[in-house]
Amino acid sequence: MASDIRTDYGSAASRVDAQIAKRPKVPRKVDVAVGGRIKKRRKALGLSQTELGRKLGITFQQIQKYEKGTNRIGASRLAILAAALHMPIGDLFGEDTQGLSDSHQDNAVSTFLEHGDGKRLFLAFTRIKNKNARKGIVRLVESLANRSQRDSPHAAV
Repeated sequence: MASDIRTDYGSAASRVDAQIAKRPKVPRKVDVAVGGRIKKRRKALGLSQTELGRKLGITFQQIQKYEKGTNRIGASRLAILAAALHMPIGDLFGEDTQGLSDSHQDNAVSTFLEHGDGKRLFLAFTRIKNKNARKGIVRLVESLANRSQRDSPHAAV
């Protein structure tokens, strides 16, 4: 009787394995979304797939698969990738930052990078390694933006 149970269990497991093997592998939405953000950031930094691949020690083909969502990215690789792209890992998942929705934030970043000064500022900022210096620059820019908004004749009163 014990052998019957093992046989039934073994054949059921084989059927499940066969069903899983027959399913076409379709990228999951989250993998496609993360891949799209990787591609957008890579392009904003002016990196080719080959250059990013070299930074990570992988081929450009693997970068292509990550960007399409075809291959899933492990946690440790995702952390290394975020560091190589000079961004918090949460941004790869589209987490809400500073109260902006993901699509609104993407539009604001795209608009910023379309301007020559925005792109120059962004590229220069990402080269600054000192965390305190980066924070100071952010505070300075926020202060200037707030002052400019207050002094604007179009500001709401």
